[in-house]
Amino acid sequence: MHAVLVANRGEIARRVQRSVREMGLRALAVYVEEDRDALFAVEADEAVLVDSYLDADAIIAAALELGADAVHPGYGFMAENASFAAAVERAGLIWIGPEPGAIEGMGDKLAAKRVAEAAAVPTLPTTTDLTVAGARAIGFPVMVKAAAGGGGKGMRVVTEEAQLADAVTLAAREAEASFGDGRLFLERYVARGRHVEVQLLGDGRGGLVHLGERECSLQRRHQKIIEETPSPVLTPHDREEICAAALRLGAELDYRSAGTVEFLYDEDAREFYFLEVNTRLQVEHPVTEAVTGVDLVREQLRVAAGEDLGYGQDDITHTGHAIEARLCAEDVATGFLPATGTLEAFAAPDVPGVRWDSGVGPGSRIGTSFDSMLAKVIAYGSSREEAARRLARALRGLHTGGVTTNRDLLVVLLEHPDFVAGLTNAELVEAAVADLEKMVEQGEEERAAVLASLWLYKRRERTVLAGVALRPAWRNGRLPAQVVRLAVGERVHEIAYTRRRDHGFDLGPLGTARIVDWSPDSVAVELGRRRLRAQVTATGDRVHVQTQRGTVTFVVRPRFPDAAQASDPGDVRAPMAGIVSEVRCTPGHGASEGDTLVVIEAMKMELQVRAHLDGQIDELCVGVGQRVDVGDVLLRLRGEG
Repeated sequence: MHAVLVANRGEIARRVQRSVREMGLRALAVYVEEDRDALFAVEADEAVLVDSYLDADAIIAAALELGADAVHPGYGFMAENASFAAAVERAGLIWIGPEPGAIEGMGDKLAAKRVAEAAAVPTLPTTTDLTVAGARAIGFPVMVKAAAGGGGKGMRVVTEEAQLADAVTLAAREAEASFGDGRLFLERYVARGRHVEVQLLGDGRGGLVHLGERECSLQRRHQKIIEETPSPVLTPHDREEICAAALRLGAELDYRSAGTVEFLYDEDAREFYFLEVNTRLQVEHPVTEAVTGVDLVREQLRVAAGEDLGYGQDDITHTGHAIEARLCAEDVATGFLPATGTLEAFAAPDVPGVRWDSGVGPGSRIGTSFDSMLAKVIAYGSSREEAARRLARALRGLHTGGVTTNRDLLVVLLEHPDFVAGLTNAELVEAAVADLEKMVEQGEEERAAVLASLWLYKRRERTVLAGVALRPAWRNGRLPAQVVRLAVGERVHEIAYTRRRDHGFDLGPLGTARIVDWSPDSVAVELGRRRLRAQVTATGDRVHVQTQRGTVTFVVRPRFPDAAQASDPGDVRAPMAGIVSEVRCTPGHGASEGDTLVVIEAMKMELQVRAHLDGQIDELCVGVGQRVDVGDVLLRLRGEG
């Protein structure tokens, strides 16, 4: 093996490239037009432009053109596509992953359950009968799941019979869009379930080990955001049992390469159930690497090149604790809708024990075509507490601008008393979101508005005075009060300040302030007796203020708004950027509050835009296939009466 083509993008492409280079091999890439300037494409030894990351023929042709010996699929896209794996091997290339047969068998979640049962691994009650009768047979609540699914796509929790039909329709459409396979099944839903998975590594010739478990229970939209190892909930006996079950399943498959067996752990019953096998590298693999010292990508490359593992289970040791957080371009305040834009700033701090796996940098364009994850941040510590503190500190020190992220939520989660106590579940994410909302009540948003106003003042002063020399004896008189209007949604902060002779500022009821330090991307201010520091980025009419307590994005509003530009209360606007996939209304027809009017798709996620009042469709402003941005008017409703 001399050269490896990575059939992926973003942070995982860079991650694989790193191990490939460390082994002295050439790192090759494919990229689409949208990723022409992406870091992974720029850093590759050679790269070829393709139309799509899902075009198997083009990827194989690129590998042959560049002289690759092997193809590494990363995760997502073609990583669990058995036909692609087989085509790679037919082309005379090495497939860095499990055998195509194992991928095909485990890719069908129903078939995988049968293999698990054959290996004496517990499974949850399941049915392919998608009717209410089928759901009743296994008992509500149920989870609608895609048979070919993964990554949280094609999944819906159903707690009542009336919800089932819509959930099945939406899950099938999402599964078809994500996997090209709309088949579904129902599975008993465990409300207090913990997501625990076991990392396997095999050589396909009898060599098979596990590298311990990971817990991935903190999720939103059924997608992980914080993962860790070891799990804080498992007892030593639980750990031994669940890892042994994973090994039995791996042996049943004579597994080759890296793979993960996922389980649902019932916290109340202290029992575990098989969910699925991911026949690829997992997003969260770095936490396992941190506590074992095993480079999983390197091991994948070794096994693919024909080497035996060369070690057994007793040779695997675990030290310390590791936690990973997924930094995503999404707006927590709008229910985790994807965020888009250009990253005007992206600067990661250097914190001991912290690793950054990033696919972006300053100037990276974040669109709606791909997954919203920008980077993975991994912290290692001698204890869980130390790892969490290091990770929170690293995230607090991260400077981003131009694109809304979930950074603040991640910090709140890591410092939440329930997380510290090991109580990681879906309710914790909801509690953390509520804590973020309290920031407004505690005055943090208003303090951020002061920082933004004074940063803008200093920037304007620097611009006006650039190149102008003032005589030392010159003194300006007291200036009239300046007013800055900064909006966050419907909330508007009016910051009125007056410059004093001593270069301080009077802020009226907010007290006094003084700029201690200023740069084009930061400001430090004394506000009364308190000193505050923030990183600041301005893009257009938006100002992003990032403090140790959180991030606020303000829209600079004119002091006297143009009435002609005021929004009509009947306007229905796009809550996220994306493509209109469905229009369910017609001009002249009526609509009731809650009716679905338009469906928008972004990052393979569908969002139903509903009527906010009863009325009649006055005007339809979009059509199917049209790209829309946040805030674009989709249609206009005329209210009744």
